[in-house]
Amino acid sequence: MSGIALTLADFDYPLPAERIAQHPAPERSAARLLDGRADEPVDRIFRDLPALFEPGDLLVYNDTRVVKARLLGHKADSGGAVEALVERWLAPAEDGHHEVLCHLRASKSPRAGSVLRFVGRDGQAAFDAEVLGRAGPDGALFRLRFPGPPLALLEGHGHVPLPPYIRHGDAPDDERRYQSVFAARDGAVAAPTAALHFDAAVLAALAARGVQRAQVTLHVGAGTVQPVRSERLEDHRMHSEWYEVGADCVAAVAAARARGGRVVAVGTTSVRALESAARAGGSLQTACGETDIFITPGFQFRVVDLLLTNFHLPRSTLMMLVAAFAGHAHVMALYAHAVRSHYRFFSYGDAMLLARR
Repeated sequence: MSGIALTLADFDYPLPAERIAQHPAPERSAARLLDGRADEPVDRIFRDLPALFEPGDLLVYNDTRVVKARLLGHKADSGGAVEALVERWLAPAEDGHHEVLCHLRASKSPRAGSVLRFVGRDGQAAFDAEVLGRAGPDGALFRLRFPGPPLALLEGHGHVPLPPYIRHGDAPDDERRYQSVFAARDGAVAAPTAALHFDAAVLAALAARGVQRAQVTLHVGAGTVQPVRSERLEDHRMHSEWYEVGADCVAAVAAARARGGRVVAVGTTSVRALESAARAGGSLQTACGETDIFITPGFQFRVVDLLLTNFHLPRSTLMMLVAAFAGHAHVMALYAHAVRSHYRFFSYGDAMLLARR
């Protein structure tokens, strides 16, 4: 990272509330696509995407799957309402107990040893969880003990973890549309939203065009939509997320480079996975573990040539990433164009294609 003196305010922009998409486009590939590769923006439709690539290009997507990580309930002793967002589950303990790390919302933080009573989607009592205490470097998470395997309990009783700017409760259609066609590995509590626009027709057109595909995994955490509170970027601490870049992906990137193809990242999560795996040795290598990579203007990209992404919240780390990739002034101009042109913003909104500058 260089010493470019940008502050949090440099990533702000005015956005009318009606621009925030509350529902996805009727068809995935019917979303709009802002082509921002050149100096002047071009307004397109997402199904135009395959024609913008060249034979031999490589599309790298995130195959994480969103779990029903949002739980509703109350405190067993006081009856006070509780909402939990399970960030991740831990390996079963030797005594067979199952533990999770989660964010909790309550009028008063529950004490260690207290019991939370969660209800299912039908409003009926589902299961109890014991509060074991706080966790994480800043104590922002709580550690809970579940009575059984967490994934089964979440899928049976949890809600789709729609982000807070989507004002309606999750509906059956959200189970399908807040999940990408690439979803395969359970673990995300927020969708890799750039991938939500792909459908079978677009994938077939990409294959016919000669565009190759490879996958990475990054289990998107709740920190993706957490606000940045430090005006100085260097004071912000990123949340940690689990990721994996396998040997097949490394080989696919090397093959693309050898044939003169470009590496196209589907979403900021794919960027973070690829660039995390390239940090240690200076070139892409297999990697598996935690990443807290924070990409801001001045970052040296080693892998990604093109970025397909949705429109992100003002003053967010994702705004900083796209500005680092395509240039701060250029990105801010594209966002101003998108607002004027009535693009739909955030998770269920439209997409943008950027070239590295």
